[in-house]
Amino acid sequence: MRAVVFAYHNMGIVGLRALLFHGFEVPMVLSHEDDPKENRWFASVTDFCRERGIPVVHPKDVNAAPWPERIRGLRPDLLFSFYYRSMLKEEVLGIPRLGAMNLHGSLLPKYRGRAPVNWVLVKGERETGVTLHFMTVKPDAGDIVGQVAVPIDFGDTALSLFGKMEGAAARLLGDLLPRIAGGDIPRRPNEIARGSYFGGRKPEDGRIDWSRPAVEIYNLVRAVTRPYPGAFAELDGEKLTVWWAVPLAGDPGGGIPPGTIRVAGGRPASCPSPRRAVVETGAGGLQLEEIEWRSRTAKGAEIADLLAGAVDGRLS
Repeated sequence: MRAVVFAYHNMGIVGLRALLFHGFEVPMVLSHEDDPKENRWFASVTDFCRERGIPVVHPKDVNAAPWPERIRGLRPDLLFSFYYRSMLKEEVLGIPRLGAMNLHGSLLPKYRGRAPVNWVLVKGERETGVTLHFMTVKPDAGDIVGQVAVPIDFGDTALSLFGKMEGAAARLLGDLLPRIAGGDIPRRPNEIARGSYFGGRKPEDGRIDWSRPAVEIYNLVRAVTRPYPGAFAELDGEKLTVWWAVPLAGDPGGGIPPGTIRVAGGRPASCPSPRRAVVETGAGGLQLEEIEWRSRTAKGAEIADLLAGAVDGRLS
């Protein structure tokens, strides 16, 4: 069975490995040129293909000439999209005789749209997953072929969760591709009216609102910490990035304004708890564990010492 593949990111490689393992012929892969301005922490689909002699191209607009005709000339049975970043229009989607399928990083119809791995953490979800579905012009709206659920641990970051998703995607494709190759394609409706849609995220979306509860701020921190741009605030007019922090259960705070920095533990010497910087939030305290401010990175007790030089003592 012949499959033209649109692929990028680690998930692109997961998808290609699965197709090749299950005997699919891949006459061409369409991918993206790497953006030098992006923190590319993921593997290269282009390198993967070149190492295996698979033709790989990088169209600026796959929906414009000559690409639809080139794809049509390959006579694919299927199209697969694995984390390809551009939407495919009707002319391209209508080319394969068996349809076009996309691998999406959520349990559709929940979290349709962009950046689902980040969004599920921001929203404090305890479960997500991967879905293989038929593509339509409307994003993430086609019939579902199959799904695998992935549990979200309280300590997961976007990076650790993404690793779980890769394993789930490999299992899902391992189950489905043999059936698809045999012409037995599962299919059930994607009830988008019962789901949710989220757009892409920008670095500015990492700005912290200290009036929110500590747990919600923690969810933002873990959703956008490295390799993403990080959650941030301002202190003395300069950006302060929070790379890691933990909410303090039952922390009384003391009625001080949200964003106020206070030091907990460590002094006097008889205090058994480590010295830490804690920020007051709308509900509870958020203990800072790793920050970056004034071009310096500090962890643990070092943070209280670094922030001691702040004039204001309050994050905004």
